[in-house]
Amino acid sequence: MSKLDALDCDKIKTNLKTKLIGKEIIVYDSTSSTNDIAAEYAKNKKNNGLVIFTEQQTFGRGRAGNKWLTGRADSILCSILLTESKLNGELLSLACAVATAEAIDKIGPSHANIKWPNDIILNGKKLAGILLESKVDNGRKSYIIGIGINCHQTKDSFPDQLQQTATSIDIESKTTCDRISLTKRLLTSIDYWLETAQQSSEKVIERWTSLSILLNQRITLTCNGRKFTGNCTGISPEKGLILRLDTGSVRFFPAAHTSILR
Repeated sequence: MSKLDALDCDKIKTNLKTKLIGKEIIVYDSTSSTNDIAAEYAKNKKNNGLVIFTEQQTFGRGRAGNKWLTGRADSILCSILLTESKLNGELLSLACAVATAEAIDKIGPSHANIKWPNDIILNGKKLAGILLESKVDNGRKSYIIGIGINCHQTKDSFPDQLQQTATSIDIESKTTCDRISLTKRLLTSIDYWLETAQQSSEKVIERWTSLSILLNQRITLTCNGRKFTGNCTGISPEKGLILRLDTGSVRFFPAAHTSILR
């Protein structure tokens, strides 16, 4: 790990022009899960907008209990805490996906896309993932946005079963990315899109639609243990993915209970 690339609170906060996200930042050398740490900080509503980073996660996780595998200092691993968000979970998830894709999109000629609900895709491979969790303390609901972005991995960094489906910024850009710069772009982008979502869910939906790789595609998914197949026709900021099923009916699928099969 280059010393210039090490995640550092002061370097991240220098000239960071956000209204909420990243006003307070904590960086760990190693921890089990940044989402678990954020859950502890959620007990105090004054921690709204806190961002927790780590150079290494020993028990990182994705959706549906999947493990998030990463080496030391080769990724951006963070959790963003929102203790006073007025957005519902579906819209919050969409806004964060758009924000993450746009932050990554500035790295080179390739355009980042979104695979609903939580994957960021570059050149057909998974580059980043988002895990949205909620926590209730004394009747107050907080959201924790966990984000993992592959940065310095080589192809050999990934397990054999992931080498054809996973990638990193260094692989795709053929350069060595600066994680400090990318972190600043990420926090700035999330700050912007969360504010935009509060003002206009339509703008979030419009941008998400332009970045989605599922729109107008035939897909199969599972929801609450049942399998469904149909064509993706859009997204609802309240109800989730919209599918016109092979039966002819239209159904909504919430992100919290749904996984894409193909």
